[in-house]
Amino acid sequence: MSKPTIIQVIKSVLAAAIGVQSDKNRRYDFEHGSASTYIIAGLIFTVLFVLGLVFLVSSILG
Repeated sequence: MSKPTIIQVIKSVLAAAIGVQSDKNRRYDFEHGSASTYIIAGLIFTVLFVLGLVFLVSSILG
C-alpha cells in the first residue's frame, strides 16, 4: 500500500477530531502515514476551528 493522499489525511484528521475514526482507518494511518503529516494537519485544523469560532462569536455578539 502507498502513502495516504492529502484527501485521506484530511478525512482522517476530521474524523479523529469529532471522535468517529474507525479502528481500521486508525491502523492504516499509523502503518502507512507519517506522524508529522498528521500533526501538521491537526494543527492547521485546530487553528482554523478556533478562528471559525472566534468569527462566529464575534458576528453573533455584534
